[in-house]
Amino acid sequence: MASKRGLGKGIDSIIPKGKAVKSVSEIKTDDITNSDKVVLIKLTSIERDKSQPRKNFSEDELNELADSIKEHGIFQPLLVSKKDDHYEIVAGERRWRAAKIAGLKEVPCLVKDYTEQEKVEIQIIENLQRENLNPVEEAAAYKRLIEEFHLTQDELAERIGKKRTTITNKMRLLNLSPQVQEMLVDDKLSEGHARALLSIEDDKKQYDLAQRVFDEKLSVRDIEKEVKALSKPKKQPKLTPEAVQLIYRNLEDKIREKLGVKVSINPKDEQKGKIEIEYFSQTELEEVVNKITNN
Repeated sequence: MASKRGLGKGIDSIIPKGKAVKSVSEIKTDDITNSDKVVLIKLTSIERDKSQPRKNFSEDELNELADSIKEHGIFQPLLVSKKDDHYEIVAGERRWRAAKIAGLKEVPCLVKDYTEQEKVEIQIIENLQRENLNPVEEAAAYKRLIEEFHLTQDELAERIGKKRTTITNKMRLLNLSPQVQEMLVDDKLSEGHARALLSIEDDKKQYDLAQRVFDEKLSVRDIEKEVKALSKPKKQPKLTPEAVQLIYRNLEDKIREKLGVKVSINPKDEQKGKIEIEYFSQTELEEVVNKITNN
């Protein structure tokens, strides 16, 4: 298992603030990898990590950050890893995107070597601390760590500084229908509403109720009541005496066709009764017995 490197302590224990000193082209790669030297790297040499948990970025927030970068610069360097002929972002994709909008040519970076597991953990921590991940992205990231790197929920909780129950509850959101997950991503549902919908197994009913949450501004309590009502079995309408008699007559006809003799069904109540079979000779009785016993 990879070393913790203080992951549970927070992103600041991994990415110190600093000021860029030189362009990366002026320093040997061996001198900057896994050191604390902050170097300037061309934006064109940096690529995003396609497996980064965060998929959605607010355009308004990026523009605000770009304005701040234009005025004040970037105070916290990006964390990158060398990969083939380029650098891949481990943490700081939002700053990288904003820097491009701001028209920067180079950005300050720390170059580190990490395992795939460590990279995912760092990305999760960075996004969680900045509240950048939506609940579905967070749940998917936890699932990836558990499945791809064979961690238990307890091990994952310890590594990223979260309670195991938090991880369990987040991952349950992935059981929602795709349409409901999309509503959660789009902030049309709260996480509380989404959890209340989990007990509805039918995707269509789940989505229909989620739409009502959005349209009618239903509370979580309202959803819980609706879910409870849906789970109650519907009462069958009580049959009239005439309808009951018709059912018994149909059953008598089926038995008579099978046995070839007259049959009467005499109910005592809704659950009990008796069946009478008439025969008119010993031979007829034997035939009925043979048909019943398949002899």
